[in-house]
Amino acid sequence: MTDALKTYKAKRNFDVTPEPAGGDEVAGEALSFVIQKHWASRLHYDFRLELDGTMKSWAVPKGPSYDSRDKRMAVQVEDHPISYSSFEGTIPEKQYGAGKVIIWDKGTWQPQPATPDARKALADGNLKFTLHGHKMHGNWVLVRMKSRGEKQPAWLLIKEKDEYTRPAEEYSVVDELPDSVKRKAMPKPRKNVEARPPAAPKASLPERFSPQLATLVDAPPADAAQWLYEIKFDGYRILARVDGKQVALITRNGNDWTHKLVRLQQALEKMGLPSGWYDGEIVVNNDKGQSDFGALQLAFDKEATSDIVYYLFDVPYFDGNDLRGQPVEARRGLLQQLLASLPESPLVRFSAELDAPAQEILSAACQLGLEGVIGKRRGSHYVTRRSADWIKLKCGHRQEFVIGGYTEPQGAREGIGSLLLGVHDEEGKLHYAGNVGTGFDEATLRDLRRQLDALKTPSSAFAGKAGGVRKPVWVKPQLVAEVSFAQWTSAGSIRHAVFLGLRSDKQASSIVRERAQQAGSKQEKNVSKPEKAQVDSILPASFRVTHGERVIDKDSGATKIDLVRYYALVGKLMLVHLRGRPVSLVRAPAGVGGELFFQKHADVSKMPGVKQLAKALDTGHPPMLEVGSAQGLLSAAQWNVVEFHTQNALASSYTTPNRLIFDLDPGKGVDWPAIREAAVLLRAFLTELGLPAWLKTSGGKGLHVVVPIRPKHDWDTVKSFSQAIVAHMAQLIPDRFVVKSGPSNRVGKIFIDYLRNGRGATTVCAWSARTRSGLGISVPLAWEELDQLKSGDQWQVGNVHERLAVGNTPWDGYARSAKGIDAAMKKLGFKP
Repeated sequence: MTDALKTYKAKRNFDVTPEPAGGDEVAGEALSFVIQKHWASRLHYDFRLELDGTMKSWAVPKGPSYDSRDKRMAVQVEDHPISYSSFEGTIPEKQYGAGKVIIWDKGTWQPQPATPDARKALADGNLKFTLHGHKMHGNWVLVRMKSRGEKQPAWLLIKEKDEYTRPAEEYSVVDELPDSVKRKAMPKPRKNVEARPPAAPKASLPERFSPQLATLVDAPPADAAQWLYEIKFDGYRILARVDGKQVALITRNGNDWTHKLVRLQQALEKMGLPSGWYDGEIVVNNDKGQSDFGALQLAFDKEATSDIVYYLFDVPYFDGNDLRGQPVEARRGLLQQLLASLPESPLVRFSAELDAPAQEILSAACQLGLEGVIGKRRGSHYVTRRSADWIKLKCGHRQEFVIGGYTEPQGAREGIGSLLLGVHDEEGKLHYAGNVGTGFDEATLRDLRRQLDALKTPSSAFAGKAGGVRKPVWVKPQLVAEVSFAQWTSAGSIRHAVFLGLRSDKQASSIVRERAQQAGSKQEKNVSKPEKAQVDSILPASFRVTHGERVIDKDSGATKIDLVRYYALVGKLMLVHLRGRPVSLVRAPAGVGGELFFQKHADVSKMPGVKQLAKALDTGHPPMLEVGSAQGLLSAAQWNVVEFHTQNALASSYTTPNRLIFDLDPGKGVDWPAIREAAVLLRAFLTELGLPAWLKTSGGKGLHVVVPIRPKHDWDTVKSFSQAIVAHMAQLIPDRFVVKSGPSNRVGKIFIDYLRNGRGATTVCAWSARTRSGLGISVPLAWEELDQLKSGDQWQVGNVHERLAVGNTPWDGYARSAKGIDAAMKKLGFKP
């Protein structure tokens, strides 16, 4: 044992690193395995098998694959102690293997009958074994490659063909199940609430957080024992962020409603909840004790929110720990015990599990007049997206619609006649879905008319005609209505609709037609298999990637399928920055380091979802391109597009740009702290000019400072003004900034690139990957994050999971912040 761990111990200083020294463990009855996801100098997966009192270990750069055709490189490293199998944490800088470590999977293993003597099989270089983990199942083999003089033996980790095998084009276990599985029995919190689940990794409390969303299904799943059920409350989803004594109440879209819910905030503060993110629903109960959406909306309208009750049902972050990787039963058990141990509040309650067969629960809920029930798959993790692990079963047809217009009232009625409703399709187009003219009282009619009059517009926002509506009044599609109805017609309209209220907690752009998945279908049955328990596939079933195995970045090992999956993950986030803007594509058929093709015009027949603009924006040139759907991103990536660049104007008003971009481009010898400081200085000057400044990484060496402006001036004026800003900065601080481009001009200094503000110039889009080593990505940032930012490519295709929960929230309010530049030009002394 001592000799086996000699190398391991020699590489580590246990006075500094939190890793276990080990060496005195007692082996269990079954052989264990663990796979640890390790963000060291490069992300990789450490695969460890228990044998002879230690963990035999291999570093697998790309992680395992369920495709038997994939042969994943596995470099054998020093034996680790058995106690290392429980290690999650961060290895400090300057220590061996510095970086974050999580337990990506764990379980037990056994040699296959073909190689019963594991020691001999390892020595022979051909070990066949079976894994029983949370994510890893079935038969695998480790094959040693012929030595070429390497210091560390190179092996291949290969999935053997069995009932678990799946093609790489269909499924990537490392992409779709990225989180920790470390789980143990959850301890009961003591009265002082100091207890915490030891299996959960330590984590600082995120500033922002997105909730898990449920998928609509048409019936309860057949595997009833795998699900728990709760009431579907008729209210607003609210997340409570508790940080010490400070409590903030946040909607599902990231809006701070603390000021609207003062009494609830005070109640939560008085209870003394530990720091964390708490998930729940706010409601107003009627005389029968049932949640009443109309009463909840009325409470906000009258600013009388004292009767609002907060039902808590989950706790993804708790007391310095990230619980998202814990099973849902453990998280709920902890939350229930926590609330029982704290002072009671009439405003805060626990959402209890319903103990009965699912169909009986749903029938009872419908008879009581409830909206429906929520089901949650036992053992599932908390994910910050819509997932098939949470399902909703509704008693009737009911969903949100975008209001695109209204009709005038008839007779003695005031306000409006009916609301014209719509839903978005996959490409983001708004389609007419019928109207609703009942469910209003007089006060609601007057209030709706007041809000709608402020949104009047001369043209329809609907794609196509609005079903023969006479004399419609069109409005900007910004308000969202909750509506119940009898059915959908074959033409895509609703019948017998009843207005229930406005939804100020949901964004109009996110509203689509809800389609119930068929419970018990092949797709639904498949997800109940052990290896698919957490699967919510990120690629459409019909989408096929050719040559997905081709490596496009040798340094990170990223392949074409990795890039396609990346764009599937960030599609919704990225479309916010793409829609309506002319797009240029950077194709890299030979990958990073190969020849690049920059295309403003292209044959889009090979790229469904990428379209040519309706007309040419530049005389004598073909129409430019637009990416308006997630399908466009995927088909472009299939066509070897790595980067997406956008211009500073919308296609609809191309002659007047609506933003300025300043690219902080460091010269030779400029270190990262100087780049961060340069961004702060530029922001300070822009603020002095009265201009808003938003920040994002470039995905490369620098940073981008983006200024939204009102589209009034032409390209030449905007570009000249941006040049004047840069010239002023260079004159004011000549030892930091230069106004001339070119490597020789900016040695030791930073060139603030204003040239991106000219007509036809482009800048890499937020969330686009870069054709650089590591495949860095451009990510929206909050200014408060800048001090902790380590580089312009801190986030890459391989570690984007660390940023998905934050998404675009650092840029909330971007569009509303746009200002005209006339006053700024005058203050600078710039004359167009």
